[in-house]
Amino acid sequence: MQTTDTSPSSATAPRSADPERRAAHETNKLSKRLHRLVGQAINDYAMIEDGDRVMVCLSGGKDSYGLLDILLNLQQRAPIKFSLIAVNLDQKQPGFPAHILPEYLKSRGVEFHIENQDTYSVVKRVIPEGDTMCSLCSRLRRGILYRVAEELGATKIALGHHRDDFLGTVFLNMFFGGKLKGMPPKLVSDNGRHTVIRPLAYVPETDLERWAEHRQFPIIPCTLCGSQENLQRVQIKRMLREWDKQHPGRIDNMHRAFSHVVPSHLMDRALFPFETIRPTGEVNPQGDKAFDEDEEDACATPTAPALPAEASISLAALRRTATESGGG
Repeated sequence: MQTTDTSPSSATAPRSADPERRAAHETNKLSKRLHRLVGQAINDYAMIEDGDRVMVCLSGGKDSYGLLDILLNLQQRAPIKFSLIAVNLDQKQPGFPAHILPEYLKSRGVEFHIENQDTYSVVKRVIPEGDTMCSLCSRLRRGILYRVAEELGATKIALGHHRDDFLGTVFLNMFFGGKLKGMPPKLVSDNGRHTVIRPLAYVPETDLERWAEHRQFPIIPCTLCGSQENLQRVQIKRMLREWDKQHPGRIDNMHRAFSHVVPSHLMDRALFPFETIRPTGEVNPQGDKAFDEDEEDACATPTAPALPAEASISLAALRRTATESGGG
């Protein structure tokens, strides 16, 4: 007669493997999502073309590690041929572990170049203690990297800015610069000689954090500006993270809005000829509506209690009232 083994070790053995299988499944999903989003951004904005030599700027942080890692994988399966060269700017920050990046890049078989420039001393000398260093530091880095790109024959310069960086820049410009401006996924450098690309434009920062943990990148912290907790960018990042927790999907919608801009519904006279528009008497499906149902739905608060029946006025009733009174 057959018996079923109901001992604890037998009963729990399959369950003990479940967390490992689930973790492997989630990691596989994360990998597919990252490669899909990066590939989509590259395709949408024609970031990399056949024969390109892409200079990947590697800082030692999770974002640039992730960018290089994903590009290396996409390089193997892409229908076009392009080469990669990783470049790190050693800014001579005290205690910087200069051996980590070369050792990692050699282990990956990546062509690389380490540029040694003491920008740290320049920034510390010029910027008063307590003031933010990002502006000067970024200008110095930019000039050096443009020069290096020319020397190395790079046709594209790839930066590791992700989706949350794009959003953070928009709010920084709105709050402190009075501009509706973000980070373009692709641009021509200010000297007119380089194409700069941001292949992580669609990638959430949380995905890069998980990928860095999975891949065990040897992260190098920035001791120059990364420790400045009073930076406005740090505050904006906290705000976005809090929004994402309280209102899932909000960040995705804001990011999607950058690709669905309606200049006629903003206020920039350089983008839309407000001064010269006149009614033509012809129906325009793309024209404005006095009462826009879509916008009304978008503004509704799902959790708000319904108004009493006597206080509920329908959109149709409003339109009838306006017509009877001779309004538009």
